[in-house]
Amino acid sequence: MQSHCHPIYPVAGIRTIEHAVMPTAQPPLMERAGRASAEEAVRLMIDRPGPLLIACGPGNNGGDGFVMARHFMQAGREVVVAFASNPEQLPVDAHKAYTAWSDAGGQTLSDLPAPPPGGWALVVDALFGIGLRRPIEGRYADWIRSLNALPGPRMAIDVPSGLCADTGRVLGVAFKATQTVTFIALKPGQLTLDGPDHCGEVVLKRLDLDANSLLPAQGWEVSPKLFCHALPPRRLNTHKGNFGDAVIVGGAPGMCGAALLAGRAALRVGTGRVFVGLLDERGPAVDQVQPELMIRRADTALADGDTIAIGPGLGRDAAAHALLARALSSNATLVLDADALNLLAIDAALATQARERLAPMVLTPHPGEAARLLGQSTDEVQTNRLKASMALARHFNSHVVLKGCGSFIARPDGQWRINRTGNPGMAAAGMGDVLTGLLAGLLAQGLNMNDAVAMGVHLHGAAADLLLARGIGPIGMGAAELPDAARDLINQWVADDFATPHPLSHRG
Repeated sequence: MQSHCHPIYPVAGIRTIEHAVMPTAQPPLMERAGRASAEEAVRLMIDRPGPLLIACGPGNNGGDGFVMARHFMQAGREVVVAFASNPEQLPVDAHKAYTAWSDAGGQTLSDLPAPPPGGWALVVDALFGIGLRRPIEGRYADWIRSLNALPGPRMAIDVPSGLCADTGRVLGVAFKATQTVTFIALKPGQLTLDGPDHCGEVVLKRLDLDANSLLPAQGWEVSPKLFCHALPPRRLNTHKGNFGDAVIVGGAPGMCGAALLAGRAALRVGTGRVFVGLLDERGPAVDQVQPELMIRRADTALADGDTIAIGPGLGRDAAAHALLARALSSNATLVLDADALNLLAIDAALATQARERLAPMVLTPHPGEAARLLGQSTDEVQTNRLKASMALARHFNSHVVLKGCGSFIARPDGQWRINRTGNPGMAAAGMGDVLTGLLAGLLAQGLNMNDAVAMGVHLHGAAADLLLARGIGPIGMGAAELPDAARDLINQWVADDFATPHPLSHRG
């Protein structure tokens, strides 16, 4: 299995790196960025004749566009540049790039031209970069709307104009790229909230810099490289006792399915035994789909394992409250989801009990649950998902998975991750219950919290991506379909990373 693990920096971190290298960088960073953009654009236009359009803005992002335009003109490719600002008001490096473009014979138009008869080979957004902090209005907003309406490939330089590079929020209006060429390192806003819908394919150009050596990163993209060491192949001489016991507690009347989904997911990642404790006294005595699950009364099941996932279908009545209090008082590793989180949000005593735990714990809220825990609105959480997830991790001294497009994993030590697997088919009931089961199953097998959470979150989305590749969804994808796909993937990951010949496979 080949995979890479990329650092992620907020804008402040990127600026720190730039300031450290700019005084001595040869060639300058803007020259590197413009050239890298041009090289990537060639790939997009390989079979598309005709001119390309570059819309340049009033800052350094526009300077990148001028460098890109100069390279294409010098290569003999027809390029049209739209630039509505005063060149004398450009930042120093951008003004140099504009002057070099003009000295080479380049000209600019003060407004967007009409497309040529055959359309543009490529449309390039070099209007506003990672420093944008206010909504785009007026002329530039009109330009972005016009650019978005054009057919064919659309490239954004560093970040689509109008997208907050830190949060993924759209600031008024945002360019919608088919590809974004970004520099030095990934930015959070490209990977979460509205970022993936506006960035398209993200291509990283490091500009010959090793960002992590210049400024150690706190944020990383989740990839199998983070956790592939954690689940080696199984020895031949093993039994179910080697792979732990996971306990799932939930399933109030009318919600048994949530707990069963979590239990099935825990089995599919290889847990030795899975106990499902149901609050519904009339609930099933056996799961007809997965009879390996050991169904118990909820209060009985709590005593059966050192790894407990509580919350799927739990409800919020007195019985649910008592079960959560009992789980929080134990020394078990906990996964808290759904109504367990809602109970923490409405009961200060339970919240204090959770904060004071010493045993490992992970919370897996969706934005609405995170908002209740933080005493905020859902919009406030979504406005800055990184900030919200880190606040919860600090408050509860726990790992936190803030679910959504670009799920955040926040750790109490200040480190954070963004996961990029998953697709819109996961916007369906029960998907969170499956994640809870995956996490419980991995933790029950002895993985440490860092590895288990990274693997579980990545596997959850990757399983949905595998279903999509098989023609299942996104419309109508069901949570019950994920566990089998997760089993296929986790076995493939282990086989790829630890491939060794079988002891009887040698031929002599």
